[in-house]
Amino acid sequence: MLSKDVIVALIVGLLVVGAGSFIGHTLFATEVYDTGASSVTSATGSDQQPGTSTTAAIPQEPVWPAPLDTSEYNERLLALVDYVPPVQPTSSTSTASTTDLVYASSSNVTVVGEAWPPENPYPHGGAILPFQRIVAYYGNFYSRHMGILGEYEPAEVLRRLASTSAAYEAVDTETPVVPAVHYIAMVAQADAGTDGMYRNVMPEEHIEQAYSMVKEIDGILFLDLQVGLSSLQRELPQFRKYFTRPEVHLGIDPEFAMAPSGAAPGTVIGTFDATDINFAIDWLSEIVREHELPPKVLVVHRFTQNMVTNYQDIKPTPEVQVVMHMDGWGSKQLKRNTHARVIEPEPVQFAGVKIFYKNDLKPPSTGIFTPAEAVNLNPEPVYIQYQ
Repeated sequence: MLSKDVIVALIVGLLVVGAGSFIGHTLFATEVYDTGASSVTSATGSDQQPGTSTTAAIPQEPVWPAPLDTSEYNERLLALVDYVPPVQPTSSTSTASTTDLVYASSSNVTVVGEAWPPENPYPHGGAILPFQRIVAYYGNFYSRHMGILGEYEPAEVLRRLASTSAAYEAVDTETPVVPAVHYIAMVAQADAGTDGMYRNVMPEEHIEQAYSMVKEIDGILFLDLQVGLSSLQRELPQFRKYFTRPEVHLGIDPEFAMAPSGAAPGTVIGTFDATDINFAIDWLSEIVREHELPPKVLVVHRFTQNMVTNYQDIKPTPEVQVVMHMDGWGSKQLKRNTHARVIEPEPVQFAGVKIFYKNDLKPPSTGIFTPAEAVNLNPEPVYIQYQ
């Protein structure tokens, strides 16, 4: 017969074992499937306290359009024109205004009485300009005479482009450089062709080759169109698939837009009106919205007054940034004069400049722009192209 003390010990032991089994079962039964929130909670993690739960984070879709740092955007615009604030009043009792800057909620800063920076809608976040400077190498793979892209093998082109980009970053350490290949995807021709349009589209494999080059260097690609007697309205749609890629941007060349004159390319200088340029802007804007892309850059070449008409009607959008690109060749002083004549007095949004490795050396020239000289133009170019 068991003693009283033994019986009490057995009862206590059974109670402890039962409680332990109950607690263990409870711990492993606290997984809860919250179907309302499409999430799973669990209290079995090694660092989890009994009775608490953790909800797994649900991946968020990227926000489009991305937000823009408008303060930095405005500061950089003012830096491009070497803005100097007005002198502060010396009298403590003066009530005169100490600023000549005008701000708006939906458009960039402007300066009272100054043409630059012109007022335009803020771009969406992810805009390249003016946060970075674009340094581009230009040309066509078929021709050694149309630019550096046709003179060297791709590896050498990219090596030189990297060196040139680094030179601009050394001159302006506050502005990173994004390297670019600017490929002439439609070339104006002396021959009218079967449809009489005096232009020729480059093969798809060449466009893809240019695209592969920029992917290799984390750069961007410009496809440039010389439309001849055709039009942007007719020609742009065939290139649409390329512009759905975030790295691909557009260049258009009024010099070889011959429809207004009816002349063959190379016989007279062509022209684009604001209506043509706005068509390109709106066409690109629609692609950006449809595919929720960062803003595109549109480069418009220009070296005479008549190459672009009704500049004041050109309308950049939050989806498309516009660069008016001075692409005339000659001595440094001649290029400065052209910039002052066709870019400064007719502001659109941003400025660019082309540097010719060969033509800019023709007499009486004594040398091409150095990076320091190029960025010293006013307004400061955010797009530099080498041919």
